[in-house]
Amino acid sequence: MPKHKVAMLTAGGLAPCLSSAVGGLIERYHELSPEVGIIGYLGGYKGLLLGQSVTATPEVRAQAGLLHRHGGSPLGNSRVKLTNAADCEKRGLVKPGQDPLKAAAEQLTKDGVTILHTIGGDDTNTTAADLAAFLGKNGYRLTVVGLPKTVDNDVIPIRQSLGAWTAAEEGARFFENVVGEQSANPRMLIIHEVMGRNCGWLTAATAREYRIRLMHQHFLPGFNFSRHHKDLDAVYLPEMRLDIEAEARRLKLVMDRKDCVNIFIAEGAGVETIVAEMQSRGEAVEKDAFGHVRLDKVNVGGWFSKQFAKLLGAEKTLVQKSGYFARAAAANSEDLRLIKSMVDLAVDCAMRGESGVIGHDEERGGVLRPIEFPRIKGGKPFDIGTDWFDELLKGIGQPAV
Repeated sequence: MPKHKVAMLTAGGLAPCLSSAVGGLIERYHELSPEVGIIGYLGGYKGLLLGQSVTATPEVRAQAGLLHRHGGSPLGNSRVKLTNAADCEKRGLVKPGQDPLKAAAEQLTKDGVTILHTIGGDDTNTTAADLAAFLGKNGYRLTVVGLPKTVDNDVIPIRQSLGAWTAAEEGARFFENVVGEQSANPRMLIIHEVMGRNCGWLTAATAREYRIRLMHQHFLPGFNFSRHHKDLDAVYLPEMRLDIEAEARRLKLVMDRKDCVNIFIAEGAGVETIVAEMQSRGEAVEKDAFGHVRLDKVNVGGWFSKQFAKLLGAEKTLVQKSGYFARAAAANSEDLRLIKSMVDLAVDCAMRGESGVIGHDEERGGVLRPIEFPRIKGGKPFDIGTDWFDELLKGIGQPAV
């Protein structure tokens, strides 16, 4: 009888690493210990609570490498917080009065699971921490090893989250087509809204990647479609203080000069101001199970387009969001290398019974290691003083703020 039985789940929003991480875990276990049983819970913690899972059959193990070519999640995701009993009960995931943590622990025990891999962001892995703590207090023997997934790259103290590099590259590719709309109308204002609730890393990295790609393009001289017209004019992040009137004066000159303005903005920039406005009008502000404001209901890009349109004298505005395009992509070569290194260590740690979230620990010299669950937090801010971001702002003529 095998010593271990492995379960895995993906949770939270998508990122360009979930399929590859699942495939990598299956490959690594099959390589080191072919007799180990492997299952995947469907729909994240929802599937765990409901006991819904799939088995990695011999056929799946033999072809697990195919998952490196795909985006999305082969297991499905959900946003479920095991310590939010009321929400779990409301959604029919537990019976009235039932403790979700206990229900999850009992399901893991019923399935004979000894190792659980959680692939997700800070919410997923802090939920895993809650589960691991509950199991430890109640005598359940389980090793929990998480992998850090988030396009925001905002997990403390992890240097680089899986999928973030790919999301930046895909967001840049997305805008390469969108920016062509500047030639469809005079005095065109284009706003590219990028994912990032509290952290502006992805917006900044997407802007940098876009400009790098732009500098390698060739243009026909003498026509009104040049690098100048496609270049960025502003980048706004949650970490930046923004003087809208001052920026409007600067961008009005840009509009007068090149007949268009291109802005990158993080979806979390200015949320507090927008929410305050909504509440002053008596509008309800929707939140998810984790207490986060539903950003799709706030519409940051739309709010900024209204603020700037009149001030810039824009004849037409266009707001485009790259989030769903970017986060559902297959991992690029950089992320595939990072996934491989993290997956290999995750399996090694799991086999020796060492729990934690795999990542390069910024508080321990950047060493790749299993980081203790209590130290995992979300909301790591992007350092707007970092050299490459400062160079980016100077390159587009935007003052550092």
